[in-house]
Amino acid sequence: MRQASGGEAGRAQSGEVVPVSGLFGEGESIASARHFARSFLADVQAVHGLAVPSHVTDTVQLVVSELVTNARTYAPGRCLLTLTINVGMVEVTVYDNNPTPPSIPTPDPTRIGRHGLEIVRALTQSFAVHREPLGKHITATIALADDPRDTGAAP
Repeated sequence: MRQASGGEAGRAQSGEVVPVSGLFGEGESIASARHFARSFLADVQAVHGLAVPSHVTDTVQLVVSELVTNARTYAPGRCLLTLTINVGMVEVTVYDNNPTPPSIPTPDPTRIGRHGLEIVRALTQSFAVHREPLGKHITATIALADDPRDTGAAP
């Protein structure tokens, strides 16, 4: 993984957490993308004092794992993973160079495999695919707190 910006999650002038990005290529394990997400959320807690419940960390790592796996499976080359905190939500965005939107098969409990995007959509507050001139980006958001109206700020 080559980190594209920031080590620790930084603080922008407005008080929001600055996004961090990492490039993930063919020779890297999906575990390195999960570790990148876990480190980002640890920095969010340590540097910014925002509470990140362990189930949120687990959910973000699962979403990262599924989206990066899909990008590496269906698009040649590297993918770009960007993580940020925005209005009490963790935004997970994966860019790849394949402009074809992913297909989400009709739910079928007898089907083996290809349930990743179904899982991502079930675990997230929003899921969007945006085509770009040279590919696409997929963004999924996860509530930082159990109540999305709670920003997770430490007392």
